[in-house]
Amino acid sequence: MKSSFWQTPLNLAALIALLFAAYPALAAEPPAIAPGAGHDLFAQDLSDADYPAGVWSWRDGELSSHAQDEALWTKAEYANFLLDFEFKLEAGANSGVFLYTTNTADWMRNHVEIQLLDDASPKWTNVPPNWKCAGLFGHASPHNASVKPPGEWNHMTIRSAGPKVTVWLNGESVLDVDLKDWTSAKTNPDGTAIPEWLTRPLAELPGKGHIGFQGAHGGIPTHFRHLIIAPLDPQSTK
Repeated sequence: MKSSFWQTPLNLAALIALLFAAYPALAAEPPAIAPGAGHDLFAQDLSDADYPAGVWSWRDGELSSHAQDEALWTKAEYANFLLDFEFKLEAGANSGVFLYTTNTADWMRNHVEIQLLDDASPKWTNVPPNWKCAGLFGHASPHNASVKPPGEWNHMTIRSAGPKVTVWLNGESVLDVDLKDWTSAKTNPDGTAIPEWLTRPLAELPGKGHIGFQGAHGGIPTHFRHLIIAPLDPQSTK
């Protein structure tokens, strides 16, 4: 009796490798930025950032906000990139990373947010699944997401390739979305409601814009370090 194609270890290994190449979100490990390929997202003097004076600063290698909800924005606009960083939540923290922001003065209607949240806090245990840490806030829930307890450092990698956004949290693939699927500002593709203050369909956003970090929402800060960004070929699968 002839052996099945799938019973041949070499064929099965080749298929798995092919799937990982075609769909990078299936890979357990996040893509790495090669030495010299990336650069710091923000300078130590924050001269390449826009923010209210005195609100954000570096201290002992950590970037933190000292005022409620005042975001920090890159002056430059970015498209097709890998963004790699670490974040540390304080108890009850609720923050986020903003992508594709075309108007920082009216960012609420002109952005994509990857949520950063202390999921285990009693404040947030009953929020919708698409509000959880590493999800596309208000739009798509993360899968296999496991944010570390407050006070511990988390590692996040965000891959932006046009409308396709992929997120890894602490080495695990947790989100893989195509913004073109969000043609409504009221209802997500899975039928759940979009928060009423997010009034623009994500499909309308250009795949380029400022990157931002939410300030101390509710007065509880989130800390960041090792923020590195690198250009990405939009056709690349790595």
